[in-house]
Amino acid sequence: MTVPDVLAPAKLGPLTLRNRVVKAATFEGRTPGALVSDDLIEYHRAPSAGGVGMTTVAYCAVAPEGRTEADQIWMRPDAVPGLRRLTDAVHAEGAAASAQIGHAGPVGNQRLTGYRALAPSRMFNPLAMRSVHAASASDIERIRIAHGTAAMLAAESGFDAVEIHFGHNYFASSFLSPKLNKRTDAYGGSLENRARLVRETAREVREAVGGKLAIVAKLSMDDGVPGGFWLDEAIQVARWLEEDGSLDAIQLTIGSSLLNPMYLFKGDAPIPEFAQVMQQPIKLGVRVVGGAFLHEYPYKPLFMLESARQIRDAVSMPLMLLGGVTDREGMDTAMAEGFEFVAMARALLREPDLINRIAAEPKTRSLCIHCNKCMPTIYTGARCVLVSD
Repeated sequence: MTVPDVLAPAKLGPLTLRNRVVKAATFEGRTPGALVSDDLIEYHRAPSAGGVGMTTVAYCAVAPEGRTEADQIWMRPDAVPGLRRLTDAVHAEGAAASAQIGHAGPVGNQRLTGYRALAPSRMFNPLAMRSVHAASASDIERIRIAHGTAAMLAAESGFDAVEIHFGHNYFASSFLSPKLNKRTDAYGGSLENRARLVRETAREVREAVGGKLAIVAKLSMDDGVPGGFWLDEAIQVARWLEEDGSLDAIQLTIGSSLLNPMYLFKGDAPIPEFAQVMQQPIKLGVRVVGGAFLHEYPYKPLFMLESARQIRDAVSMPLMLLGGVTDREGMDTAMAEGFEFVAMARALLREPDLINRIAAEPKTRSLCIHCNKCMPTIYTGARCVLVSD
C-alpha cells in the first residue's frame, strides 16, 4: 500500500482539498445574536491562512431548539449573508469550509435558549438542571427534514462540505445510546432501530445536496459512560452508513457532552476555570462536585487510534482520525494506518499557523500542553489562554 502524503492534495467526495488536514469543529463562542461576527470570520481565516485543507464551523444548529445556548448559529436565511462572508474569507486563503450541522437534543439548555430540549426518552439534564422532553414522531421527522434544509442553506452560503453531528449524545447520538434511548417504537430497542435516525438523517442530507457538497459525519465510537453506546455497536453503525452510500467520510470521535465531556479531550480538567464562567447555582455545583462530572483522563498522542483502528478494519470508506494529532509524526502514522484525513482542534487553537510551520520544518512540535483551559473560553470566545493578545 502506498502511504499518502498528508500535505498533498486529496479528494473528499466532490472536493479536492489542498491537503488532508481538517480543522475540527470546536464551538467558537463568537456568534452574538446567533449570527456570524467579524471575530468568527477571523477565527476561521487564521487556520486557513495557516495551511489547513479545510476548516469546520461549529456549531450550526438545524433548528432554534437545537442549540445548546441562545447565541449559537441556527441555519436560517438571516444567517446566510454572514456565512457567505466567512466562506469567502476562507476560500481567499486557499482552504475549504465545512459547516457542522446538527441538533443538540438533550444537550440543549432550555434555561439558555428558551426552547424545550428533546431526547429519545424523558430524562434529566444535569447541566441545565431541568427535565428533557421525549421527542414525538413528528419532532423526529421535523428535525430530520431540518438537516436537509440546513445543508441546502450551507450550500447557498458557499460551504464546500457539511459535517452531520452524530456524536457526543447530541440528538442523533442520544438515539444510539441504550442508556438514553428507552423508546419502544421503531426508533428504540435494537441497534437497528436506534441507528434508524442516524441513517435517515444522512440520507436526507444526501438527497438535499448530494454531489454539490462533500458530506461528512462526526460519529461517536463510544460515549465513555457505562451502559452507553460502545465500540462494538459503532462498528456496525459505520458499516450501515457505508452500505447506505450517504456519506463521503466519517470523522471518528468519543465522549458525551451530556454525561462525560472530558472523555473526548483527555488532559487536565479545568474545574476552577469552568466554575468561574458559570452562573449560580451551577457555579457552586461545579466548585463543590465538579470533579465527579469533569473526570480527568491522561493525555497521549493519537489517543483515539486504538479504537479507530477497529472501525478502519470494518469499512473501506474514507475516515478522519481525530484526537491527539499535533505533529507530522502523528499525521504520518494516521496515513500509514489507513486513515485518509486527520482532524486537529486544540493544537490549532494554540497555533493557527501550525500546518505551514510543519510543512516548512517537519520536526516542528506543537506548543499545546493539553491543559484544556481553552474549554471554558467557549462562553467568552474560544481561545488558547496561553497566547497573549
